[in-house]
Parts: sequence; C-alpha cells; structure tokens
Amino acid sequence: MNPSSKPAFDHDFERGMRNRRAALGDAWVDKSVAKANAFTAEFQHFITDYAWHGVWGRPGLDWKTRRIIVMAVTASLGRWDEFEIHMRGSLTPGNAHTLSIDEVREALIHIAIYAGVPAANTGFAKALGIMRELGLEPPAQPADQSSHPGVGRSVFTSTRPKLHATVREARCGEASHTVVLSHALGQDGSMWDLVANELAATCRVICPDTRGHGRSQIPFEPLTLTDLAADAARLIDELAEGGPVVWVGLSMGGLIGQELALRFPDKVHALVLANTTSGYNEAACEAIAQRIATVESHGLQAISTPTMARFFSAAFRETQPATVARHQRLLEATDPEGYTACAAAICEADFSGKLQHIRVPTLVVAGSQDESTPVDAAMLLARAIPRAEMVTLQGCAHLSAVEQPQAFAEVLGEFVASI
Repeated sequence: MNPSSKPAFDHDFERGMRNRRAALGDAWVDKSVAKANAFTAEFQHFITDYAWHGVWGRPGLDWKTRRIIVMAVTASLGRWDEFEIHMRGSLTPGNAHTLSIDEVREALIHIAIYAGVPAANTGFAKALGIMRELGLEPPAQPADQSSHPGVGRSVFTSTRPKLHATVREARCGEASHTVVLSHALGQDGSMWDLVANELAATCRVICPDTRGHGRSQIPFEPLTLTDLAADAARLIDELAEGGPVVWVGLSMGGLIGQELALRFPDKVHALVLANTTSGYNEAACEAIAQRIATVESHGLQAISTPTMARFFSAAFRETQPATVARHQRLLEATDPEGYTACAAAICEADFSGKLQHIRVPTLVVAGSQDESTPVDAAMLLARAIPRAEMVTLQGCAHLSAVEQPQAFAEVLGEFVASI
C-alpha cells in the first residue's frame, strides 16, 4: 500500500477503543470486534466513537460513578445483556476502576429502592453469577447476622449493669485498630455516626451508650467517675477482646477516658480527649449542680435550649437548625436520672497531678468557640500529658464531632494511622 493511501489515525475512535478496553477488558472487546461485518461495522464504530469516547471520555464524572450509573439504568430498564457486560467489566481484576463487591451491593440496594425489588433481585442474581465465574464468590452469611453498615450491630454486655453499644466492623476487612467513641453528657452513641462511618473504613468502631444514656441500664444509685471507667473496662473486655483500644472521648467521654487510662492502663492503646478538661473549677461545679437541680425539678426540657447554645456555635445554630433540633430532642429523650447521675459523677473529676502517669499516645482536640471547655483547658491537658499532641478545630463549639464531623474524622484518622 502506498503510504499516502493509509487511513488517517482516527483519534476519537482510538480514544473510544482505549476507554472501551479499559472498562470491559481486552478479551471481551476483541471478541466483540471480531464479530463485526459489513452490516455491523459502522455500528461498532458508532458506539466506540460516541459512547466510549463521547461519553466515557468526558472528565466530569469518575469511572466508578459511570459504572454505577450504567448498572442502575440497565437494571431499571431490564437491559440484562448490557447489565451483564458492564457488571463483568466492573468486577474483572485488571480493568480500569473496578468496583468492589461492597460497592456493587450498595448500588443494587439503591436500585431496589428506585427501580424496584424485582430489578435488584435479578441484578443480585446476575452479579453473583459473574462473581462465581471470576472466582470472587462471597462467603456464606445468614441474613439475620447482617446489620446496617451506617449504624453497626447492636450489642449488649452480658454482665450487669447492662451496657449497649453499636459495633461497626472495618469495611476493608482486617481492622488496623479497635476504636471506642465515647459521647457527651445527654447524648448517646449515635452522636458519633458520621465520624464512626468514616473511621470504619479501616478500623473496628465501637460506640457505647454510657450508663444512664441511650439503651444502657439506668442507674438507680449515685455514680462515680470510677464506676463509669469500670463500665468502660468491662465493655472493652466483652466487645474488644480485652483491648487495648484507642479510646476517643468527647466531654464526658474524655473524662471517662482519663480515668480509664489511669486505672486500667492495659485497656488503652491510645487516647483522644476532645472538648474536655482535667477537672472543673468551683464556678463550673456550681453551674453543673444548678443544672442537676433544674432537671430534678422541671425535667430536661428546662435546660435543653441553653445546652444547645453551649453545644453549638452561633453560626452553626443559624445555618443548621435541623441538626441542632435533632440533638436537642436526643437530650430531652435522655432519662433524667441517668443524666443527673452522670452529671454528678463528672463534677468530681480532678486529674491535676495525675496526668503525667498517662503513658500512651494522646491527642487533645479543642474547639475554637467552645465556651464549656475552652482552648486554655485543652492546652493544660496537652501540657500535662507526656508527649501529647493538640489540635484546635476552628469555628466550632463543644460538640465538635457533630459540628465538624469531616474535619474531626480527618484529624482522628491521621492520629490513628500514626500509632
């Protein structure tokens, strides 16, 4: 052939073939192209140019998103041949931007809601067939042993007083650490939802309800901080194989963490103390005592609005009123006896002169607008604990993990990864 008669390099077609091979794999594309004839060749050129280059070549969406869109549309329309082609391409190792089995499952559950259970049911069956073909079949698991990954398994201690917690297993499979997230007074383990879900990508995450909160047993006698630390140690024994764990405590949870690290040092691998203090001065104790008296006389509704003003910054209360209202309802739903017993217990905290005995890696987290436990209190903690680090989250108040969950999760994730 004369060089001048060679066909020009068709850039758009070649780009489309590049994307088509990356998505579906060479073997599938070669098989499909080999079937082309004088009748179908123009169609093969058309879909390669306009679908695989014209659409898949656009940079506006990442490929995993595009794969899930195709999965959803083809399942919704019952285009099962096309669904299988793309499902196989999405799962075949070596193809570009493959989907994990977890991602396929989540997409099919989404499809069940918006396209109907029959479509998702067929999608699950076809996906499982392809997984078997590729040697990726998941292990057996009874349906009654599954749990919502955004909440985790709901468990109780076998010992009394009964403590409730949720457990999120690491989504990566093998957990790098077990992390316990301990909530603030008047909240429960759900306070940590957004942070816990981020952390559970690589860690096993346990979110307990402190005694008197959530679904844990209500105390009918006075509590001490020692009691709450003993509860924490018992929880670690039962739910974390005895530890040690990374204990992350916010406010009351931070006080429990300090007592735990001092009384049960073998249970703690590392410590995160967020929006907390080493002890309350006389004025703070008087304020807590007044809140206890108000709750005993008039219930938690009587203190819920001013509590939200302490929990959240003014800007957050203005821009996120629904979130504030949700946490106010959570406070008001707390058992009054549980609240007052724990409030009295934390008021006794005084770790001055003891913190130098904490020998585990420690991170102190403060909120720049936290009036309940200001930055100065966090600095005292960080200075007193050997080699402690400190981070201040700008613009947030007392419930920093709720007000800035992404920033909190990033700081926490970096600390955990450094241990």
